[in-house]
Amino acid sequence: MIVCKFGGSSVAEAKQIMKVKSIVDADPDRQIVIVSAPGKRNKDDEKVTDMLYNCNSMVQQGHSCRELFKKVANRYTGILNELGMDQKPFLPILDEVRQMIDAGYGAEYAASRGEYLCARMIATYFGWTFLDTDPLIVIKDDGTVHEDTYQNLKKVLKKGEKYIVPGFYGCSTEGKVKTFSRGGSDITGAILSRASEAAKYENWTDVSGVFSVDPRLVNEAKVIKIMTYREVRELAGVGAGVFHEEAIAPVIAAKIPINVKNTNAPLDDGTMIVDHRELEGRPLAGVSAKSGYSRITLRKLMLFKRTGIRHALLTMLHIFGVRPSFSLFGVDSIVWFFESTQA
Repeated sequence: MIVCKFGGSSVAEAKQIMKVKSIVDADPDRQIVIVSAPGKRNKDDEKVTDMLYNCNSMVQQGHSCRELFKKVANRYTGILNELGMDQKPFLPILDEVRQMIDAGYGAEYAASRGEYLCARMIATYFGWTFLDTDPLIVIKDDGTVHEDTYQNLKKVLKKGEKYIVPGFYGCSTEGKVKTFSRGGSDITGAILSRASEAAKYENWTDVSGVFSVDPRLVNEAKVIKIMTYREVRELAGVGAGVFHEEAIAPVIAAKIPINVKNTNAPLDDGTMIVDHRELEGRPLAGVSAKSGYSRITLRKLMLFKRTGIRHALLTMLHIFGVRPSFSLFGVDSIVWFFESTQA
């Protein structure tokens, strides 16, 4: 059985959703599909999730989001029309979401509705079962997945049933809607892969895999054919945006392979992410970069002859509100990198 996740660009408009259906129909083993909220249709477009955050901001300022929410509703009704679907059954669902946002259910509830509405729509289009992740996926205060999640899902997943699942959100331990960080639909896909004991997790996006370097910066960038869980976590943690770094954790123990593929070029092999690969001939997986960081460099001869110096200096930084994300250590030097917003 294969679990598939389709990102925002793959469900941004009707023609993309038609591609998704063709991909899923091509392999009967594709039985669980996770979807993001509709993304940008072009570079000047707005993501549905951003629209929903704006709706919540409007409510927080003491105003109704009724007019602003019309943009959200129009995205979905437009897609429904282009897919040849009747929009009438969907209108009460849209109105209920708008009312809940207006009632002050908060930013996480508002943001999660993009995936919720998209999954409801695609489930109807496919004729599959809609499976809500609230209250099945339980997210702890620190953003990690509560172990109860897997038993919750195992109890409801039925062999042979085909499911459309909204990504990005679950519920808190208090039972309120809670989201992962942006891009968290990747995590939802990984959770469903582990819970269903999938043979493979396919992550469909708008590029043909993970590149060895950012193709926007280097024209000769090539797709990495195979890499390990550890390698993709390291690259994603410092700027490689194709796959969410936290999505590795649910699948790593079960050693479920991940295939990053392109919705617009489904025959491309993409990138396989596995537990182990042979290093001979290509010891370096890739290079990534991330902006928005500042650096502190400390140099002193025989620095590391001083016992406890690392801990003492790190404690001092924490006192001043600086929490480094990365560090480099030399014989006579320490370099810390931290988000510039902390400076």
